[in-house]
Amino acid sequence: MIFDYFTYLVLILLVVIFLSAAIRVLREYERGVIFTLGRFTGVKGPGLIILIPAVQQMVRVDLRVVVHNVPPQDVISRDNVSVKVNAVLYFRIVDPERSIIKVADFMAATSQLAQTTLRSVLGKHELDEMLAERDRLNADLQQILDLQTDAWGIKVTNIEIKDIDLNESMIRAIAKQAEAERLRRAKVINAEGEHQAAEKLVEAGKSLAREPLAMQLRYFSALHDIASDRSSTIVFPLPVDLLAHLSTAVSEHMTRSGPDAPRD
Repeated sequence: MIFDYFTYLVLILLVVIFLSAAIRVLREYERGVIFTLGRFTGVKGPGLIILIPAVQQMVRVDLRVVVHNVPPQDVISRDNVSVKVNAVLYFRIVDPERSIIKVADFMAATSQLAQTTLRSVLGKHELDEMLAERDRLNADLQQILDLQTDAWGIKVTNIEIKDIDLNESMIRAIAKQAEAERLRRAKVINAEGEHQAAEKLVEAGKSLAREPLAMQLRYFSALHDIASDRSSTIVFPLPVDLLAHLSTAVSEHMTRSGPDAPRD
């Protein structure tokens, strides 16, 4: 009787061990790569998975997006500026079979590939492009990484350049360049204003030349402006047309009083 109880206990224990070794439960975001006697036999999941102990093995694969911080990389730009650049890489597994069979450690392989690609791509651009055109550089990096990791069953969804660290001397040089650029723009704007003002003055002169009385009105306006000033000395300008009338009168008088003119 005791032997029968012992036998049942051993059988129950064997069944529990068998079930614990045979039954696997995979979550919704997990997949299981099944190997039977060392050979790939399929991908299963999610849900309840039953394996044959000692014959089949399963490798869990997480399909969620992985966020990987690319360590700072020393990059020499095309204009020979040394900077440190780090980035954030977003990728996920789309083919569990290839991610396990084609590469030994997909996480390390993707990280190393991102580091080398970051150095090689940014080294082809100048510093101004790194600072001003990050969106285009991110798109180029994502396209190159996605093309190379496709054989591993990995999809690179995005890569973002986080920081571009410059040394103090380069920061001062960039500040001087920005200041010079602002001064250049100020001079250009001032010159454009002078040019436009000169054009308007030319147009005003032509309008005044067509109407002689307009000059008189301007003369009276200038007198009014001078009268409003409380200075001790006031200088009245002599109208130019008055000189013209005087010159004409003198010429006519001289013509009449010539040698052929009758004498009184």
